[in-house]
Amino acid sequence: MTAAMAIRGIQPGGSPNGFHCRSVAVLRAAEIPFLIGGAYVVEVYAGVSRSTKDFDLYIRPNDLNGALDALARAGYETELTFPHWLAKAKYGKDVLDLIFRAGNGLCEVDDSWFERARHDELLDMPVKLCAPEEMIWMKAFIMERERFDGADIAHILRCVAAELDWLHLVDRFGPDWRVLLSHLILFGYIYPGERAHIPAAITEDLIARLRSESTAAAPDRVCRGTLLSRKQYLVDILEWEFRDARLDERVHMNAKDIAGWTTAIAKEEEARRARVIRNSLKR
Repeated sequence: MTAAMAIRGIQPGGSPNGFHCRSVAVLRAAEIPFLIGGAYVVEVYAGVSRSTKDFDLYIRPNDLNGALDALARAGYETELTFPHWLAKAKYGKDVLDLIFRAGNGLCEVDDSWFERARHDELLDMPVKLCAPEEMIWMKAFIMERERFDGADIAHILRCVAAELDWLHLVDRFGPDWRVLLSHLILFGYIYPGERAHIPAAITEDLIARLRSESTAAAPDRVCRGTLLSRKQYLVDILEWEFRDARLDERVHMNAKDIAGWTTAIAKEEEARRARVIRNSLKR
């Protein structure tokens, strides 16, 4: 079953997927604005499908409590999994992710996400999808050892680059424009015959910024690697005494959030190992 079939509520054989429809119906009845994201939008924009049990909905932070209350009244088990970015709602074995920021405390869902959303349908119910610019923005920072979303970005760019609002995309990255430039450079490496998909003016502007900063020293010993991976740059913070960029004012994280997000690493790795063992025993 493809991701698009799952999100649209179609199981093999054509029967509806009650969980997805129920979740959407509950939020619509409570008048909670939401956007569908995750694997489905990658398939919509890039034609790449993958099996996933996740159902990702994006909401504004101010709508989170209302969404959790509505889902709880509908029989879901709800939890604020990570206060700085993620809540979950469970119904039986199915899990709904309510995402209001990225795991690094950036990319907050704001009004612009909804103004720029794409229209779609879920079993004849109108829904909205996260715009490709916002998906690129959020996915660009996911560079963990066990997960790197650069391929999703390359596939989206290959298919819809001509439709993107490039000025909006650059503006979204703001001071993190180097992250965007890194993905654009990788795109040219991955698809040497399709480099023209990226507007020359955008690349030239970002490279000009790079040249202007090449000899300028940063104001302090800060490590921004923690905005890309919560685990791989802990040595920089804990042993090499770099300042953690996640504590900057523009990032929606505090020391407690960072501690909880770090503690969860071991739990999630153990859960992955358990899944591998279970799957191997089934063979």
